[in-house]
Amino acid sequence: MRRGEVRIIGGDWRSRRIRFEERPGLRPTPDRVRETLFNWLGQDLAGRDCLDLYAGSGALGFEAASRGARRVVMVERDAAALRALQSNAVRLSAAAVEVVRADALEFLRQNRGQYDVVFLDPPFADDCWPQLLEALVPCLKPGALVYCERARALEGMPGWTVFRSGRAGQVSHQLLKRAEHEQ
Repeated sequence: MRRGEVRIIGGDWRSRRIRFEERPGLRPTPDRVRETLFNWLGQDLAGRDCLDLYAGSGALGFEAASRGARRVVMVERDAAALRALQSNAVRLSAAAVEVVRADALEFLRQNRGQYDVVFLDPPFADDCWPQLLEALVPCLKPGALVYCERARALEGMPGWTVFRSGRAGQVSHQLLKRAEHEQ
């Protein structure tokens, strides 16, 4: 595979490639990690609303749309990454995908939608997790799952439980649920 490309690994667009401009801090979720994540979520996301909050390459959001998600909102603040997301959405005829240019935390503060699945993959250098998880709570449907990708696993997050977790190379990944949704 060429640099600046990621292959969609499942669903309607399986084996299709999405292209992106390489940017500092942009690290598309590796195939192996995406495969694990979508095994955790179930292969079919039909009827689910998804939020890819730090969309970057769009690997997670396009993967969700490929697997039948009803709606995928991709949020990205970098102009070059945003153009690539828009271009890939057009190339794939991705009617379920909505691309939004915004800062992640600002988007959450202004958002009125709720989501079943949220993908959080901010740059590893960002230390925004406490405020990010707090701002995310009103945007979650009951039973929502939140995927987190970072260099080290999240620990000690009041109100959150770890549903699944794993590590692949330099990437720690977790699937979280709100504690009140565990009842």
